[in-house]
Parts: sequence; C-alpha cells; structure tokens
Amino acid sequence: MRTDTGQVIHLADYRPTDFVLERVDLTFELDPTETKVEARLIFHRRPGTDPAAPIVLDGDELILSGLLFDQVELDPSRYDATPESLTVRDLPESAPFELTITTVINPEANTKLMGLYRTGGIYCTQCEAEGFRRITYFPDRPDVLAPFTVNIVADKDANPLLLSNGNFLGGAGYGPGKHFAAWFDPHPKPSYLFALVAGDLGVVEDTFTTMSGREVVLKIYVEHGKEPRAAYAMDALKRSMKWDEERFGREYDLDIFMIVAVSDFNMGAMENKGLNVFNDKYVLADPEIATDADYANIETIIAHEYFHNWTGNRITCRDWFQLCLKEGLTVYRDHEFSSDQRSRAVKRIAEVRHLKSEQFPEDGGPLAHPVRPTTYREINNFYTTTVYEKGSEVTRMIATLLGKDGFKKGMDLYFDRHDGEAVTIEDFVKCFEDASGRDLTQFSLWYHQAGTPLVTASGSYDAAAGSFTLSLEQMIPATPGQPSKEPMHIPLSLALFGENGGKIEPTSVDGAEYAGEVLHLTGRTQTAVFHGVGSRPVVSINRSFSAPINLHFDQSPADLAHLARHETDHFARWQALTDLALPNLLKAARDAREGKPVVCEATFVETLIAAAADESLEPAFRAQALALPSESDIARELGGNNDPDAIHAGRQAVLKQIADAGKDVFAGLYAAMTTSGDFNPDAKSAGLRALRNSALTYLSHAEQTPARAKAAFDAANNMTDLSHALTILAHRFPDSAETSEALATFRERFAENALVIDKWFAIQAGIPGAKTLGRVRALMDDPLFKRTNPNRMRSLVGTFAFANPTGFGRADGEGYRFLADQILDIDGRNPQLAARILTSMRSWRSLESVRADHARSALIEIERAADLSTDVRDIVERTLKG
Repeated sequence: MRTDTGQVIHLADYRPTDFVLERVDLTFELDPTETKVEARLIFHRRPGTDPAAPIVLDGDELILSGLLFDQVELDPSRYDATPESLTVRDLPESAPFELTITTVINPEANTKLMGLYRTGGIYCTQCEAEGFRRITYFPDRPDVLAPFTVNIVADKDANPLLLSNGNFLGGAGYGPGKHFAAWFDPHPKPSYLFALVAGDLGVVEDTFTTMSGREVVLKIYVEHGKEPRAAYAMDALKRSMKWDEERFGREYDLDIFMIVAVSDFNMGAMENKGLNVFNDKYVLADPEIATDADYANIETIIAHEYFHNWTGNRITCRDWFQLCLKEGLTVYRDHEFSSDQRSRAVKRIAEVRHLKSEQFPEDGGPLAHPVRPTTYREINNFYTTTVYEKGSEVTRMIATLLGKDGFKKGMDLYFDRHDGEAVTIEDFVKCFEDASGRDLTQFSLWYHQAGTPLVTASGSYDAAAGSFTLSLEQMIPATPGQPSKEPMHIPLSLALFGENGGKIEPTSVDGAEYAGEVLHLTGRTQTAVFHGVGSRPVVSINRSFSAPINLHFDQSPADLAHLARHETDHFARWQALTDLALPNLLKAARDAREGKPVVCEATFVETLIAAAADESLEPAFRAQALALPSESDIARELGGNNDPDAIHAGRQAVLKQIADAGKDVFAGLYAAMTTSGDFNPDAKSAGLRALRNSALTYLSHAEQTPARAKAAFDAANNMTDLSHALTILAHRFPDSAETSEALATFRERFAENALVIDKWFAIQAGIPGAKTLGRVRALMDDPLFKRTNPNRMRSLVGTFAFANPTGFGRADGEGYRFLADQILDIDGRNPQLAARILTSMRSWRSLESVRADHARSALIEIERAADLSTDVRDIVERTLKG
C-alpha cells in the first residue's frame, strides 16, 4: 500500500503483509552529512501466503550501501534496490531469517523535515506518516508492529544527549571523542512511532507516581537557557497523566516519559512512544512571551500527545485509512481534559468555532472527504480537520448515544480487547455495540459519508391539546465521489423553555426516540409530538452542539433573545446570540456591497450588550459572546458570489453600531476586568483578560482613535495584553504613528525570541486591505524572516492566505498570484508545508466571478509547474476539480 509514487490507494485493496516482522535492531552512527544506519530485521513468512513471494521494503531517496542475509553478504542476483524500494527474493518458506540493511543518509540536507534531519545542531526524527522509509528500507506501514532496540553512536561534545523510544539500557564511551547509548522499547510499535533525538539540550525533570505506585521519570528537553519556560508544560503533563488514570483508567507503561522541543517542525507535535517531539511553540511559555491562548494550546497539545500512548500507540491503526481512529478519538479525549481543567461551556464554544471555521468549509468544498476515507493519493494531505475535529465529534456523539456509563464500558472493552493491536473503525464501533447492545450500523455512516448534514426544523403549538409538534428533515449535500447520501442517525439535544424562562418537561413524546433530552433523528423526515406542554415553548435544538450539523430553524429575534437570557446550557445561550448576530451580519455584507447604510436590529444589539454586562456569566463566556462570527463564517453562510471587501465593511459597520450603543458598558468592563498580583494563566484570570480586551476592541471602534490601544500597549505587563493591543493598532489604525512606533518597539524588544517574532509577522499579515500584500512582500526581506522555518512561513504567508480575506482576496488577483509563487518556492524544500498552505484556496469557487477567475488562474499556474511534489499536485488537482 505504498503512497510515495502518487498512485491512488484504495481501502478495498488492503491485505496483510506476506512477512511478519519479529524484531528491529537499529544502530545509528550520527554524522551531519553522512549518517550510517544499520537495520537488523528478523522476519518470518506469514502462514498461508505464496511461498515464492519476495519481500518488498519501502524506501524514499535511499542509497543501499550494504545488505546481509543471516549475517552473510547477499548475492546481488537475489535482490533489486532502488531509492524507493528494496526487493529480496528466494526466501525461506517458514523459518525466520534476518536482513541487515545499511544505508547512508544526509540529515543536514533533509529540508523536508521527514525521516531523520538536523536543525540547529539537533538531530531529530519525524516518521509519521511515512518518514521512516527515508531512514532505512522497511515495511513502513502501521500494521507492522515489532519491539525496537536502538543503539546511537555520536560525537560526545556535539551530542551529549542521545535519546530514543522506550527505556534506557545504558551507555558508555565509544572510541576517541565518541559515545553511545542504547534504548529498548518492549511494546511492539509501527515504524511511524520511532523517534531519535541527539544534540545538546537543557532539561527540566520531575517524577510522577502512577495509580499502581510506580515512579515514572519525566523529562522535557529544550534549548539551554529556556528551561524555566517548560514549567507549565511539565505541569500540564502531570495533570494529563493523572486525568487519564481517573477518567479512562489508563496508566503509563514505561519507566520514563520524555518531550523534546525543536524549532523546525512540520507538525504541532508527535506522539512517538515514550519520546514525544514537539514544535517548541507548544512547550515554551512564560508571561512575557506567551498569550493565554498559547498556554491553553500547550495544555491541550501536551495532553493530546500523552493520551496517544493508549489511543494510537498501545492500540494503533491497521492502515492509514483508519487515521481518525487515533486522531479523532484522541482529540475527543484532549477536549474532555481541557473542559475539566477549564470552563466546559467556554471550551465547547471554542471547539465549535474552530470546527465551523475550518472543518465545515472543508466538508463543503473540493477537499471534502469522509472521516474514514476510502481512497487517497498522498496520506500527508489527510491530516485534516475532518479526520481530527469531525472525528472527535463522531466520538462525542457515541458518548451522547450511549450515555456516560455505556460509553465507559465501550472504551474499557476497546482497551481490553485490542491492546497491542492495529485495528479498524469497525473494531472500535463493535466494542460499543457489544458493551451496550445497541446497533450502530446507521450511526456508522458518520464515518463513511462526507459533507455536513443540513437539518431543517419547524414547530407548531396546539394550545388546546397542550402539545408541541416538531418537524425535522435532514439533507446531506453531494461531495466529491459521493453524489447521493443515506439518512444519518443524528442525536439532537433538545429542550423546551416556557414564558417565565423555566424548562418545560413534556409528559411524553411520540414519533421519535427521545431520552435524556436527546431526540434521535434517523429518518430523512421525522415528526415528534411533545405532550404535556402547557404554554407555547421556545425550543432550543442541538444544545452543546450534540451533532456537527447546520441547523435551519426560523426563530424570531424575540425567541432567540429569550434563549440568550434563560438557556441553562451556556453553549446554547451563546448559539442563540450567534443566531441573532448572523442575519444582521449577512444583511450588512449585502448592504455594504450595494452601497446601502448598515442598520442592525435593536433586539440583537440590546441582547448582546446585556449579555456583556451580565455579571452572573463568567467573563470568558462574555468575551466569547462579544466575538462576533468571523468574516469567514459570514462568507460560509452567504454561500457564494462572495465579495471579501463587502463582508469586511459590513462587519465593521456592525461592530461600530454595537460599540456606540454599549460604549459605557465597555468602558466599565475595561476598567473593572483587571487581575492583581503576578500573572496567572489559569482559566479565571484568562477570562478576565479576554473580556477586558474584548471591551478594548469595541472601544477602539467607538472612539475611532488609536490612543487607548496605544496606552494599553505601553502599559501591558504580559503577552496577552501586549499582542492584543498591537493587533488593534495594526488592524484598525495601520497607518498611524502610534502603530509604527508600537511595531518597532515590539520588534526591537523580542528580536531574539523566534516564537514572539512569529506573532509580529502574523499580526501584520492579518492587516485588512489591499495594501497588506506590499507589506507582506517587504516583510519577506526582513532579516528576521526565515524561509526554511515552518513556523515563520506559517506566521506570514499562512496567516495572509488563511486569515486575511481582504488582503489575500484582492480584486486584482495579486494575492492569489503571490500565493502561487510561494507555494512553488516552498514545494521545492518542504512539500508538506506547501500543501497545507495551499488548502487556503479550498473555497475559491464561493468568490464572486472576477476573484474566482483570478484564483483559478493561480491554481492552474501551480498545476502546470514542472517537478511538482505529490503532496501539492494532489491538493491542487482536487481543488480545481471539485
């Protein structure tokens, strides 16, 4: 099932390997440009397979320098070696045999950052999904599991630290100026979980005592001098370990757990067994360099990678089509962890904001695919929000369907039944069926059908009968390769509220399964009748976002305002405020395009300001309420023929009207929402800062001057407040003297801190308007800009393409042409990074015709380029075709 040739891979073609891998012994002699890798692999032929079949091992840009069969040099007539594969013939029918393969690789020249590479003097690996084949020839697929022993030899002065997976066996000197270290991982694992790190790093150490009383050594390695900035990551790790024991009964299983932070990394982090490798932006934090959002991300991602120890490592995927089995499930687990650590309602709002802004457009565009796809061309392109975030939502729905106890029984059975195995979605779902006795056949369509379901609802109240009738219809739109869909099983959390704001409890419900306030929509159309309803109810549907759907339910502004005041589910209260805001924002975009004045409904403005002033609500929730739907949200709701300039102008006009109407409230919040004492990243303190900064945003619209934001910038004593004030200055008053001064001050103060300078680049890349392209071009010539660093490219080029609709979507098409040039440049060094930034073009068909033509031309320019990587070709062809 090779994917490195650009061929289309089909789930239906899966079959086990002809040979079983029993063990792996690796020896690395590290050198910046000529690292020698010796792999001793013991195999036996799988019973029942063709006794004449050769073994075929994967490679990627490899050169074979030695090959032994049972420690004897193999006759060249028995094998064929190319950079992409090694084929060995005439093998034993049943007896085990050993292949010893030697390759020489160049870590310094590995700009793809896949396999073994060297950056900043540190040797580092990234093997998921198919990076191990860049190290040695190997059956590089997730269903090939074996224990690994690793020996590392390196220059002692340059590389005092030699790390790999598992437990440390020992080390010693190894000739003049060198030393070695040996590691053994007793838990069979696939090659994508292999890790090696070598170099000179500082360390933060701690211990954790497991629920069975074992003491585990914890180490986080960072650049020298940055050790204090790893304290929060260590705290998050210990809390994660404790939570996983208490919530899921999962205990850590090695003597040591290590994290290494590196600055050049394609992903956020990697869960390699016992040796997690992290992008340093998700490890390093202190009040001077990290925002509250950074602290929250560190907490979440530390937890996510640790939770993979069981959901991904101990139980892994049979093949890459099952990727959501580890990623979606583990995202669900990290969401639950963060919800328990912080505010569950606020966390849920943040999750749904991200889902709607990233996954819904993916599901509704040319890159749409099921949570469990059936074909792919380049697996790296399927590390998507559909697999991760929608996959998490599917797991959440299983928990909703089965209830807390039923879900726990299913998870316990999954861990017990499949520990040490490589499994499928069907295996996972079967555990819940067996544990609960519930048939999940229809529900499993969530894994197999792409597209976001649209549920249309309408209701009528019969006062004489004391009943409320709710009619529902579901529709799943056509997506690439799936023109027609079957009805889904959609769990809708639902409640009825009376005129006094209290919840109405119906005596019975006909026409649909309704239990625990969850209505189960299983047909294409369905009608539920609620009896014992003494007054006309106000209905709240899809509370806590119980299903990842689009809901069309015509409710009056008065009813939505009623929910915004009385809903006991705070997520649903926020959703009511959002549903009040969206019609105003959509109308504002249309009016701005036609040159008409923008006027908001009074009910919307009054309800929003009342929510902001409501001291019974936590500050973090009020900050979320004040953060109106984004420009990308508005574009998604408009559906097509979108003009980014009109959307931006309309939204700004709405913000101004809210700001003017609530100026006194916002001034009061800005004065009151302060924290005392030393900076604390906890949820309560972060909520106070969030609401204060939301108030500052609205005051900048009401006052139409940079003075207050500049004063906030000058007074800020933490990165949250400092970067927010700078963002207001840059985005609201880009040409002011105050903004120029603040940008220069920020750059000078943090020039030596790469993570903070990433923020400086990103803030400027997000400045609205056509002029920003010129600014971005100039910033690429700044001495601080580094093209080879993925974080830096994402901060400038990525932010411009993903988060600046008016700058990127200039009417003359120059933004799209700029991106085409950058994609082709990046692709030559780092295809994964290029492909991910290119997905910013996924919604090009929703633009108005002039912009759409420009976008299409830019995509065609990329498609026609010579020597395009499989990663980028896959994305560009699907984007143009869809």
